[in-house]
Amino acid sequence: MIYWEIFLAFFIPNIVGYGGGPAIIPLVENEVVGRYGWMTSQQFAETLALGNTLPSPIATKMAGYIGYEVGGIGGGVIATFATVAPSLLLMLIALGTLYRYRDSIKVKSMSQWVRPVIMVLMAYLTWSFFDEGVESAGLIHVLIIGAAATLMLWKLKLHPVWAVAMGLGYGALLLG
Repeated sequence: MIYWEIFLAFFIPNIVGYGGGPAIIPLVENEVVGRYGWMTSQQFAETLALGNTLPSPIATKMAGYIGYEVGGIGGGVIATFATVAPSLLLMLIALGTLYRYRDSIKVKSMSQWVRPVIMVLMAYLTWSFFDEGVESAGLIHVLIIGAAATLMLWKLKLHPVWAVAMGLGYGALLLG
C-alpha cells in the first residue's frame, strides 16, 4: 500500500503541475507533509535545500530521496518514475500522433521549422556559455580550453567525457 501512496504523491502533482520542478514543489509538499505526513515542513525544506545544491532536475532528486526515506529503494524508484511518468506519457502520445501523420504536409512543414529553431537556441546557449566563461576565467583560458577540446573531439576522436575532464582539470589546476 505504501508504494501506491508514494506513486500517487508524486504522480498527481506532476500531472496537474505545469512549469517543471519549481512549479510542482508546493504540490509535492502538500502531499508529503500535509496529506501523508511523511515529513515535517522543516524536513521538507531541508530536503529542498539539499536538492538545490545537487545537479540535475530538482523534482526527480527530491522524489528519489523522499521515496527512499519512506519506502526504501523500491520507494525511491517508484517516486522517481511517478515524477517522470506524466512527461513520458505525454511525449509518447505526441510522438505517436506525429508518427501517425508523418506524411502530412503540415507535419513535414513543422519538422522543417524545428531544426532552425533548435540551431538558433543552441547558438544562443553556446554564446552564453562563451560569454560567461570569458567573464569568469578570461578570454585566454577560454580559447585554450576551447582549442584543446576541439582538438580532442575532432582530430583525436576522443569521447566528450575526456574533453570535460580536461576542462575540469585545467580549471582546478590553473583557475582554482
